[in-house]
Amino acid sequence: MTAIQQRFEALRQQQRCALMPFVMAGDPDLTTTTDTLLALQAGGADLIELGIPYSDPLADGPVIQAAASRALAAATTPAGVLGMLGDLKDRLAIPVVLFTYSNPLLNKGMEAFCAEAADAGAAGLVVPDLPLEEAERLSTIATSHGLDLVLLVAPTTPAERMARIHAASRGFTYLVSVTGVTGVRTNLQERVGPLVQQLKAQGGTPVAVGFGISGPEQARRVRDWGADGAIVGSALVKVMAEAHSCGQPVADAAGRFCNELRLALDQP
Repeated sequence: MTAIQQRFEALRQQQRCALMPFVMAGDPDLTTTTDTLLALQAGGADLIELGIPYSDPLADGPVIQAAASRALAAATTPAGVLGMLGDLKDRLAIPVVLFTYSNPLLNKGMEAFCAEAADAGAAGLVVPDLPLEEAERLSTIATSHGLDLVLLVAPTTPAERMARIHAASRGFTYLVSVTGVTGVRTNLQERVGPLVQQLKAQGGTPVAVGFGISGPEQARRVRDWGADGAIVGSALVKVMAEAHSCGQPVADAAGRFCNELRLALDQP
């Protein structure tokens, strides 16, 4: 099994829901990202989704767009992100899933990008603007380097297409909880619960829910829906940005918030 599959299998045996925080690499700088990744690991994260900043992030809401802009202003590049991740290989024991877009992949070349990502210690890829029809080639290349290509489904995805995406996804299926871009939401859409069960009834790949989880209560609701994982992005990025603006240690703030989420997910 891949590193992601092993992690989800271990959590399944423990009857625990995976916690997967999202961090934008380079926000506000790569040194802070290094400290934050280690703090998230210590805070109870099971996997980490690491964003590579991109100038046209179609799936991202204002909080993560602002984080990407700050990272780009700090001269963060894909090569720099992978270099930072590679330097952490001996200290970061949990799987890291890279979040990127199609253009950076195509600019680098799929084969070269996957090879360098794997060499840096990444365990998987999420490419939100990559449609199912174009995912097969990248998935084959990623698999050859030991990477899982994670595919996304949304509440508006037709049932037949959702089943095809779920069957093609590797590592886990990323179920988007909202119609729209990333961002903190006051309420999760209740229709997501039945979609979790619909996907899980098809067996195989674990299901993780993301986009819109704002805190411990909503993370626990995702767990109670039966999801195998909860992905928390904008809420964490906002906590980090507020800490930085107040001159407080960003990694410490991230670790504390992660621990709050972990405690909530582990509550009976």
